[in-house]
Amino acid sequence: MRIAIVGGHGKVALHLHPLLVDAGHTPVALVRKEEYRAELEGLGAEVRLLDIENQGVDAFAAAFEGCEAVVFSAGGGPDGNIERKRTVDLEGSLKSIDAAHEVGIRRFVQVSAIAVDEPDVEAASEVWLAYVAAKRDSDVALRDSGLDWTIIRPGRLTDEAGTGRVALGQRLPHEDVPRADVAAVVAASLADDSSIGHQWDLISGDTPVAEAVRAAAAG
Repeated sequence: MRIAIVGGHGKVALHLHPLLVDAGHTPVALVRKEEYRAELEGLGAEVRLLDIENQGVDAFAAAFEGCEAVVFSAGGGPDGNIERKRTVDLEGSLKSIDAAHEVGIRRFVQVSAIAVDEPDVEAASEVWLAYVAAKRDSDVALRDSGLDWTIIRPGRLTDEAGTGRVALGQRLPHEDVPRADVAAVVAASLADDSSIGHQWDLISGDTPVAEAVRAAAAG
């Protein structure tokens, strides 16, 4: 497949591109800066320019042309900019969903975040609450979209080396997971249609990734 990756220069996406290439797919990295091209092409990705915040559904649809699936892994970043949680994490997802419908793409995998339905309101900062609200609302929209969706909700993201072993399921504890393993679960979900219609929490664990996806889908 040719797979559009929204947020194509994000830390999860940088791990995902070579996994997709190894599986015989063509990742299409959607990014807002031309300066990322050489790095991404070095990972085997095709590069198309897209400004998630400032372009509309028509631009998303044009960027998706020729693709058979979408991965939404964009994020507004860890800074204190509350507005970007809405314009990137929520509105970027909503425009991606609409564009997928427009060009006839059915398969859609979204990287969200653990516990966004039940955040610790008293302990959370205003920025974090804006972030989880954006992720929660984008997940609701995708579940209601009629697309062939999978939602992955990782715990605390780290840059540790991936282990290839995870825990995947419902209401898991808010623990760590390497970004490399998040990418591996996204790739495995795209490869396994039994993951369609499922939403899972994801943390580090003991089960090999492909086996974890199959078991979670069956369970």
